[in-house]
Amino acid sequence: MPSDRPSQGKRGRASGLPRWLPISLIVALLAAIGWLALKGDEPAPSAAPAAGAPSSQGPQFFGQVAGQMDPPVADERARRRQQLVEVFQLADHSYCSYREGSKYPASSRPMSQNPDQAYPNRPVTEVNPMRGEDRRSNPNILLQTSQSRVYLAAGESVAFSLRAVEPNGTVVPLVVTRSIAAGITRIGNGAGARPTTQVPLAFADDGSGADPVAGDGAFAAVLTPAQTGLAGFHGTIRTEVRYTAAGRNGVLVFDVIYSPKVPAVWAGAPREAVVDGSLAFILRVDVRQAGRYVITGRIDDARGTPFALATFNEVLGPGPNEVRLVAFGKLMHDGAPALPLTLRDVDGYLLKENTDPDRELMPRLEGPVMTSRTRSLEGIADDEWTSEERERYLTEFAKDRRQAHAELAKFDPAGPIPASSCGPVK
Repeated sequence: MPSDRPSQGKRGRASGLPRWLPISLIVALLAAIGWLALKGDEPAPSAAPAAGAPSSQGPQFFGQVAGQMDPPVADERARRRQQLVEVFQLADHSYCSYREGSKYPASSRPMSQNPDQAYPNRPVTEVNPMRGEDRRSNPNILLQTSQSRVYLAAGESVAFSLRAVEPNGTVVPLVVTRSIAAGITRIGNGAGARPTTQVPLAFADDGSGADPVAGDGAFAAVLTPAQTGLAGFHGTIRTEVRYTAAGRNGVLVFDVIYSPKVPAVWAGAPREAVVDGSLAFILRVDVRQAGRYVITGRIDDARGTPFALATFNEVLGPGPNEVRLVAFGKLMHDGAPALPLTLRDVDGYLLKENTDPDRELMPRLEGPVMTSRTRSLEGIADDEWTSEERERYLTEFAKDRRQAHAELAKFDPAGPIPASSCGPVK
């Protein structure tokens, strides 16, 4: 890296003129220096160096102030300092963002970070241009569709609906001409499919079943695989609906993932407890098939505002087990929810690796499951979550931050150092 101090060679040449210079050139140079001194700060006119004169790498006789840094050296120093500043800022961001993002465990996170999982049992609704059998879309007719859920456990049902409208909202007359549900089973590398049982579905707009209002142009149907020839099918069930709207033919598909086996069932009433400074909702489970279970619950505050997403992800053995869905202590302190808290909409599955589908579903618990009796933060800890892995990462990130801070301070002791976003560097 270039230094802001002149080299030893420069100092040696600046201490006296070369002995071989002619007397006339020496006199001319001395006269020029005197003339510039009288001119003060006026810029010196540019002139080509005389033959035998020192090169541009030598002492700057024209207007150089003693101790002043050469412009190229100053620019390089500024660039180097900026590089060190950026390295420190990156190291500081890595440390601070990891610390902030890991202060709660993965099993208890703010619902604000998972808004798409707040209401898992709400219908999935879409509005898309009508598509024909050739898959070409018609922007003049929009198809409003909904399905009550995507994942189906044994014994559960799913409701489908569709309605055609113009872009201005005017309902377009629609007739369902054919609707068939069938399982999709891939063969080998997925290039083909083995046919399965086909189940016809009756879509109606008569105000019965899944259709809430008769004659509104919305046609609905209900599929309950356990009551059909698809009762033993495990995987994706596709319902293909063919229809006409405004005299044009269209096609639509609904997909659900069905699990015919129940790997575990809920057993007994839930309870609550303060465990390690956190509020835990404890659910009893009777496991029929051992393995890794992923169980998720939503926690609302007393105002009904979604507060936390609680997840259980552990291996369970066969027989009676307990599952804890936790509102982490520090999350309760930081989020300041209105107490008491309510656990609702719990779902779970047995994770199956290297298979498709990759899960067997437990029966879901829809709506409120339990409201806690805890109405204060007494006994609730305000400490950050810690683990061997988190401490190891924090140690490494802190080391990088200290090193970047030290290098910047060493390079420019008098210069300012950007403030850290999460406290002083230690």
